Amino acid sequence: MSQKSLLLEGFSDAVGFLGGALLGFWIGRLLGLDIFAAGYGNSALGGIVLVGLGGGLGLQLARRWRRAKTAKAKGEGEGEEIR
Repeated sequence: MSQKSLLLEGFSDAVGFLGGALLGFWIGRLLGLDIFAAGYGNSALGGIVLVGLGGGLGLQLARRWRRAKTAKAKGEGEGEEIR
């Protein structure tokens, strides 16, 4: 792999994870869940779960985007489903 593709991979993973985690955090706040609440009550645990799920989903979306971009650049993947 070239240095440029490794940089793109790392950057897109980071943006996807952080974006998803922040989205999960704000959804939790809208639902009244606070990851920074004192102790490990239901509110804190629910918020932590949403942040984790958001980060994981954001990372997976970033990887799918990168895979689709790579396939399109190579002239492949037109009409194919991305797994």
